[in-house]
Amino acid sequence: MCGIVGYLGEKNSKKILLDGLKELEYRGYDSAGIAVLQNGEFSNYKAVGKLVNLEEKTKNYETKGFAVGIGHTRWATHGKPTELNAHPHLGESSYVVHNGIIENYAELKKELINNGTVFLSQTDTEVIVHQFEKNLQTAQTAFDAFSQTISELDGAYAVLLVTASEPDTIFFAKHGSPMLVGVNDENEKYFASSDTPLIGHCTNVNYFEDGDFGYVTSDEMMIMAQDGTKKEAIFSKLTQNKLSAQKDGYRFFMEKEIYEQSDVIADTLMGRVGDEEIIFDELDSNLFDGINEIKLCACGTSYHAAMSASYLFERYSKIKTSLEIASEFRYRSPIMSKDTLFVVISQSGETADTLETLKMAKNAGLKTLVICNVDNSSMVRLADACILTRAGIEKGVASTKAFATQVTVFWMMSLYIAKLRKSISDADISKQVSLLREIPTHVKVSDEMHERIKRLSKRYLHGHGFFFIGRDIFYPLALEGALKLKEISYLHAEGYPSGEMKHGPIALADPELFTIALLPEHLHYEKSKSNVEELSARDSTICAISSREFDKADDFIKIPTCKDYMLEFFEMMIVVQILSLEISIRLGNDVDMPRNLAKSVTVE
Repeated sequence: MCGIVGYLGEKNSKKILLDGLKELEYRGYDSAGIAVLQNGEFSNYKAVGKLVNLEEKTKNYETKGFAVGIGHTRWATHGKPTELNAHPHLGESSYVVHNGIIENYAELKKELINNGTVFLSQTDTEVIVHQFEKNLQTAQTAFDAFSQTISELDGAYAVLLVTASEPDTIFFAKHGSPMLVGVNDENEKYFASSDTPLIGHCTNVNYFEDGDFGYVTSDEMMIMAQDGTKKEAIFSKLTQNKLSAQKDGYRFFMEKEIYEQSDVIADTLMGRVGDEEIIFDELDSNLFDGINEIKLCACGTSYHAAMSASYLFERYSKIKTSLEIASEFRYRSPIMSKDTLFVVISQSGETADTLETLKMAKNAGLKTLVICNVDNSSMVRLADACILTRAGIEKGVASTKAFATQVTVFWMMSLYIAKLRKSISDADISKQVSLLREIPTHVKVSDEMHERIKRLSKRYLHGHGFFFIGRDIFYPLALEGALKLKEISYLHAEGYPSGEMKHGPIALADPELFTIALLPEHLHYEKSKSNVEELSARDSTICAISSREFDKADDFIKIPTCKDYMLEFFEMMIVVQILSLEISIRLGNDVDMPRNLAKSVTVE
């Protein structure tokens, strides 16, 4: 969810770049930087943490007259969040910013090092600027060198590059990561990775297509297609409503965030999924020395992600795992032994109850780890170690992508620990790693699926409540589905393990009780199916979610056939999120700001 801005013109370049980066803060970041080329000289500033730190560093720096500049907000992927790893990255006389991942960076880097190039960062991005300057030595023009460099990159990228050899030019390339350019009557050029930084500066924008590359000057815009043919810019009117622009055309931020999950999970996986193992550069492997138990502590949606983790840790890592609701844990007299790794989970890193349990664990001498979305938050600063989920800012109060990325991190973590403990074979770990790479595909929302759920939603606006039911790891997903529905629709909903129906809840079964049944093909299908049939026999209204047809269902939402139950988990997660969204919209509720709720619960 990194952000890019660029500017070519005669106004205050520093202010334009910093203001543009502010408009991208909602995407999330842990460091930021700008580079400005003016009168043949570069000025470069970077800072870790929030933009206020970068503003402080640049407070005595001003630009007057023509300049070209680029800026970036970064989520750490390759390398930790440090100033050296922050963008822009420097060559001998060039700077680059980049969103995405260069998949062949390791081989390019090795060749460059063998040729004498010195690298300052741990990032994949730095290879771009060094490869460009290597090609510049033999190319006829800087654009030829840039074109050759882009042809040598594998992966996803949005790139802006400026070089002292062409001081009035910004070079650009786009493949797999979003980028657009805006123009105005003053011959200024504005680049960004989304609309909002350009609002107020431009009225017309060109959205680059995959494979586009080229350059801009004050008087020229050269766009080339991937096959090397020249293209004309296709300009469209830029909305002047910043809130609407941030929503990218979606009705609510929650809807946008559901659709973003494919991209943010890809960011979560980036740099952590190796060829056959999981890599957590942010963790010291001795964190797990002497650990015989993992204790997970969280609230709300994060608690459901933690419950999902408990199944994965015991199944793959073969380590005893216990689960705690933070608001309860802090007020009892828990027994905490030093062979326990205490893990707290929080989207914001500021959840009051969870933060207090972290302090309790620290005081008891336990090793601590936080799974969080916000760098420099209270929990991140306090814990011994941290894994950032990289979900970007989540504006909808009802969490979606935060949950998805937390579960993704826990799946990776269960395999990371399994490797350390040799609890499952390398072949099994490799198989799971291969499945992890498929998650972004399985959380893409199809128009057909969304329209199907939207039509179904009108049948679920009344009645006396909902049961969401599932077995094994689909039980916490049932809890999360019920929580999403009640948060934004204000309808009563409960999540249950499927096998618990006959232990009391089935007494409520009648046509006005809606049962949302999670029926994964690859995990306890027949057992779960039997539980749903019991409800159907009592005339409960059944909505089944599965890849297999279920003849006892009143409504059926078909998910694609998957290789593994965990991929079914993510497919069903999308379904219950959209179902809650569409029911709430039909009821006329404010989806993004449900009554009585806050995004970050900082009081008990």
